[in-house]
Amino acid sequence: MMRQDSNDETEDVSLFDADDDETRKSKKKKIRHPIASFFHLFFRVSAIVVYLLCELLSSSFIACMVTIILLLSCDFWAVKNITGRLMVGLRWWNQVDDDGKSHWVFESRKAAQGTKSSSEAESRIFWLGLVTCPIIWVIFAFTALFSLKVKWLAVVIMGVVLQGANLYGYIKCKVGSRKNLTSLATSYIGTQFLRQTLAKENQAES
Repeated sequence: MMRQDSNDETEDVSLFDADDDETRKSKKKKIRHPIASFFHLFFRVSAIVVYLLCELLSSSFIACMVTIILLLSCDFWAVKNITGRLMVGLRWWNQVDDDGKSHWVFESRKAAQGTKSSSEAESRIFWLGLVTCPIIWVIFAFTALFSLKVKWLAVVIMGVVLQGANLYGYIKCKVGSRKNLTSLATSYIGTQFLRQTLAKENQAES
């Protein structure tokens, strides 16, 4: 996904490894995409706040329902297409082929020099928001069911489905990227072993 220029470039090198370690730690802690980090939490937290305070904010159930669904939809689109790609370098989508079969597609960003990669702080914000909010909507679903608030079930189920879909997609994407790395490492080791074996056989024959 990322390209690297082939031109040689000069750069300043620290005289002490400790300086390099401090620089790396500061880069990991720094939030490189503050706008994406903000909107990653804004839509989903706003939907929860509106749901909790809807009776105080407005007496109209329709207005509250539409507002929550709009916030959930904006959150689903932003997390799926923007914040996941910027904050953790992952992206997923589902496509249907000509035979009508559904396929999941997962992408992970390759680390490259000169690219604006994500930091550990962004990764924690991303996964914390991605995991916590669906759990809250599940709690809302049980609360609405046991308190017989039937009119809110559709809204709560919408929150569980949309945010649960993003959670499922990114977990599959994360696990899939690890499996790809494992398969690449295994194939590389196998290739090196085969080359060494052939080289030893050629030396023995000569």
